[in-house]
Amino acid sequence: MKASRRKFLTSISMLAAATAMPINQFNFGSKEKLKIALVGTGIRGITFWGKRLVDEYADILEFVGLCDINPGRLAYGLEYTGAKCTTYTDFQKMIKEAKPNLVIVTTKDSNHHQFIIKALEMGCDVLTEKPLTTDEVKCEAILQAEKKSGKNLIVGFNYRWSPYNTKIKELLANKTIGKLTSVDFHWYLNTYHGASYFRRWHGQMESSGSLWVHKATHHFDLLNWWINSEPAEVFAFGDLEFYGKNSDFRGENCRNCTHQR
Repeated sequence: MKASRRKFLTSISMLAAATAMPINQFNFGSKEKLKIALVGTGIRGITFWGKRLVDEYADILEFVGLCDINPGRLAYGLEYTGAKCTTYTDFQKMIKEAKPNLVIVTTKDSNHHQFIIKALEMGCDVLTEKPLTTDEVKCEAILQAEKKSGKNLIVGFNYRWSPYNTKIKELLANKTIGKLTSVDFHWYLNTYHGASYFRRWHGQMESSGSLWVHKATHHFDLLNWWINSEPAEVFAFGDLEFYGKNSDFRGENCRNCTHQR
């Protein structure tokens, strides 16, 4: 069990924005399992933070609640993850009844703050999917809630888990290429993966804060993590040139679009 706990915390440490997650930051008892509740049973929630934790860490943690406003998705999430717990459509009711130590937030980006703040206020540690939130006002509210609660909030970045990204980190940390003096980092989305965002809520500014927030968060994090640095200044230029209203390849919806092929 000790080895499994170390493996779990090492994984969380690598995924999280923090550089280290000491074991005392989680409510691990000597015998008691970590009680986890998850809100948002979309694909990221039930795969990366759901089924994987159930399959690999059942000896040290247990799901005590799954929450979503969509009953059908909630039922599927429970079956898919293999979790043995109660499901809820009311978040606060779940926290009161299930009494989790850690709440994992995998809802739509624009309402991360609602669940993060409420969970902190109700005495839970929180792990949220990236991005933390979609604008500076919500970000400040989250930071103040964390400070006031005395609980811990971490942001999970799943790109760090990719074997090649982890290997790059290892090579740089070992100074395999020598002293790093300059970095030129480009990331391109193709018309398959890039287009897929515009078929979901991610393409709505009010839901995701745009791909500058939802997608580019990954790339800023990777770079900062790889070179063990923090930016002094960040700015961006962007425009909608291919997708959405500026594209000729569009229809009212996918079912009647003349460009389906």
